Amino acid sequence: MDKIADFIESWILNRLQKEADNVVVLRRNELAEELACAPSQISYVLNTRFTVERGYIVESRRGSGGYVRIARIPIQAIVFEDAARQITKDASLPTFQSTILRLRSHGLLTDREAALLSQFCDMMSSWVGPEEQGKMLRRLLLTLVNRGEKHDMR
Repeated sequence: MDKIADFIESWILNRLQKEADNVVVLRRNELAEELACAPSQISYVLNTRFTVERGYIVESRRGSGGYVRIARIPIQAIVFEDAARQITKDASLPTFQSTILRLRSHGLLTDREAALLSQFCDMMSSWVGPEEQGKMLRRLLLTLVNRGEKHDMR
């Protein structure tokens, strides 16, 4: 069942990726017919791979007007934005470092990203004052979650 489950998951993820609002609405039977599988296989994938722990909310309504709504929860974005908000203009280098360690310990930063951020924090402490340091770290955190989009540094 893993191969068909992988295929169903990939198909759903592709659909989600195309949606600007990170929500896709599907009809289980129509999807099963399109993918040449049983509706129970669709249910299996939804129950095991689209969980809250993995960052999804699945809403399902059975019956003739039934549907499945899958929404991607931007948990990572919320955590990074919260971390960025907590870095104030008078935050210190140890505060920056503890934020980086916390994000790393929760699996939100790779070892490489954490090492780069940590090294950058060490280096920037000799270049700029504390207020600018806070702005720079906030911008870095927001850049990580938003894949390089530009952000206001306020």
